[in-house]
Amino acid sequence: MASVIRVTGAWTQLLADWLDSEHLLAPDIRAVLARWAPDDIVPLAVWQDLLERATALRPQLPAPGLAIGAMVQPRHVGVMGYVVLASSNLGEALLAYQRYERLFYGADLAEISMEGGDVEIRWERSSASMGQLMDSVGIASLITFLRRQVDNAPPPSLITFINSSPDTPEERAAYESFFGCPVRFDDGYTRVRFPVSYLSIAMPHSDPGLRALLDRQAEALLLALPDSDAFDRALQQVMLRLLPENNATLQRAADALHVSLRTLQRRLDKRDLTWQQLLDRTREQLARQYLADRSLMLGDIALLLGFSEQSAFNRAFKRWTGQTPARLRKSLAML
Repeated sequence: MASVIRVTGAWTQLLADWLDSEHLLAPDIRAVLARWAPDDIVPLAVWQDLLERATALRPQLPAPGLAIGAMVQPRHVGVMGYVVLASSNLGEALLAYQRYERLFYGADLAEISMEGGDVEIRWERSSASMGQLMDSVGIASLITFLRRQVDNAPPPSLITFINSSPDTPEERAAYESFFGCPVRFDDGYTRVRFPVSYLSIAMPHSDPGLRALLDRQAEALLLALPDSDAFDRALQQVMLRLLPENNATLQRAADALHVSLRTLQRRLDKRDLTWQQLLDRTREQLARQYLADRSLMLGDIALLLGFSEQSAFNRAFKRWTGQTPARLRKSLAML
């Protein structure tokens, strides 16, 4: 796989929450965790090292990865988590996870398949080389996240891991107790399988309007991932967050990136860009994407791009492209 697997800075805060729940000071671990902003890209090796150091502080726990995964909240998984929350049912939520997984891991890893009367989401051995500790955190968080959305959530029908079986009967029993279903190890896939009937289970926080807006934000974030270095991706993600708040200033971007104003300006200079040029370019790219979506009103697009009113958006778009947003939308409709 060409993509380098990593995790987001928001995900590392899961470990900070677990340290709090265990009343562990762990100042050296917390110092490393504090370096990562939610939008940062954290190398997989760093995440693995942090998990190993933290769980070593509680050697008596039979399966600490499960306890860490059980701490998951939407804020730990970013926009992908909120898209799942706003989905109409479990099937739609599952597809949303697969669609936006790259925002979380930097790669498309999951497969969804039908196995008789069951559906499963799985990660093959060649791509899921994260180790049992990281895998157990990931699968435990996935199950916990879904359990918290559905009253009396039914258990999966099967969980498997590509990694070797735990050494002790107590640890193996901890897995089956946590997931409430058979758990196998040394499998060809890490997978979660459940009856296909579960796909119709309604998500209690379903919101089609919010889901549509979140989809657009997630799609824009995906567009920011390829063909750019880590700084470009981080800056693009910061701008996507600041624009709808009508607060996309150079100082706010520097604060969000945890760099000085001078450092951010110097990096832009190396790219022969001013802040205004970058802001205009980003807005124009997003505007073209949003205009292709007929369900978005021009006023909605103006707000998403950080304009106080539609007329300001109209003037800016004409300055960028030589035509009005309405005219470009009409041209797109004729294609």
